[in-house]
Amino acid sequence: LFFLAQVHGQGGVKFQNWAKTYGSSPELYFQPTSVEEIREILDMARQRDKRVKVVGGGHSPSDIACTDDFMIQMGKMNRVLKVDKEKQQVTVEGGIFLSDLNVELSKHGLALANLGAVSEVAAAGVIGTGTHNTGINHGILPTQVVALTLLTASGEILECSESINADIFQAARLHLGCLGVVLTVTFQCVPQFHLHEVTFPSTLTEVLDHLEDHLKRSQYFRFLWFPHSKNVSVIYQDPTNKPPSSSANWLWDYAVGYYLLEFLLWISTFVPSLVRWINRFFFWLLFSSRVENIAISYKIFNYECRFKQHVQDWAIPIEKTKEALLELKAALENNPKMVAHYPVEVRFARGDEIWLSPCFQRDSCYMNIIMYRPYGKNVPRLNYWLTYEGIMKKHGGRPHWAKAHSCTRKDFEKMYPAFPKFCSVREKLDPTGMFLNTYLEKVFY
Repeated sequence: LFFLAQVHGQGGVKFQNWAKTYGSSPELYFQPTSVEEIREILDMARQRDKRVKVVGGGHSPSDIACTDDFMIQMGKMNRVLKVDKEKQQVTVEGGIFLSDLNVELSKHGLALANLGAVSEVAAAGVIGTGTHNTGINHGILPTQVVALTLLTASGEILECSESINADIFQAARLHLGCLGVVLTVTFQCVPQFHLHEVTFPSTLTEVLDHLEDHLKRSQYFRFLWFPHSKNVSVIYQDPTNKPPSSSANWLWDYAVGYYLLEFLLWISTFVPSLVRWINRFFFWLLFSSRVENIAISYKIFNYECRFKQHVQDWAIPIEKTKEALLELKAALENNPKMVAHYPVEVRFARGDEIWLSPCFQRDSCYMNIIMYRPYGKNVPRLNYWLTYEGIMKKHGGRPHWAKAHSCTRKDFEKMYPAFPKFCSVREKLDPTGMFLNTYLEKVFY
């Protein structure tokens, strides 16, 4: 018996990303509950010559998920399909939020070996933009993917893994949302573990001079540098058998770290020179003493992004870390008009073989810069942004796909040896460009 389940798209929905820095008004907004429904949406798009954008948590601080045509929000396709205890693998629908997956996995005594700062993000989206955390022995999140299924523009379902459709697999593990709809993802997990987090103060010189030691000493090492100062907060996270405990003060972090910070940054929009003082003051207030926390891994990996913000995050070869960071520091010192909010967050990731991974074939250092938007107000950032991008490009950097950047196809062809391979897979799977949008046109044309 064949019947057409009528899919309903909503009109008049306004899509905005989490930071409210980008948005769009899709003509129709869908929340499908089955593969059949998605197929129908793609059929309708083909008949009406519309483009399609799939969105998960809408967390990307760029316009990568925006469209004025059809938008598919995957939130209702969020089930755990299979847990393989033997192989320690889990297969999930593409729309499941990692925050829900973390809880599900812990019921089975499993966990993801690494997670980004935010878990209100969908499995298919997290891999689509190359989300990462830190740890020189850990790759970006897509390296944890061992298989996935893709629904292509033509309505065909492709199973992909190292052994089936291997080429498409290396493209689809970081897919930019342009190869089709990712229906399911299979993650390689590890046994559930607790993390012991130690945060302690240091200086930029000390950390950069002893980078090797820090990387050896802690499995998930990262540090925060407070621009306009020499202050650094070092963060070690390591597996532990000790029981959960915390010396952090939630109220203090919130009252001070959120409300007071937002207020002071707002005032600094009128008196930019205050930023130097604010960065030092907050280091002294919140980061100048040693703090320890022990909790289940995902609670330590996830942390508060405070409030609305603009971010840039590029990966450079790990051996360029010191040089690049000192150049950024010098640029800020030589240009008193240029202000930089804290923190500059420095993280590390292992090289991999994923075609569009910023860590493709090289161990990398990610350098994340930030400008907050206190009470939604925009703070001038252009000078800082261009200076930073210049330093990153000079050292062979590659931008994080989810974040705003000004690169075009010419840049990507230089940055990514496998870029032509990715393009040919994309053109094969989506010859009419159904899954493109403005962001992706800059990437591919």
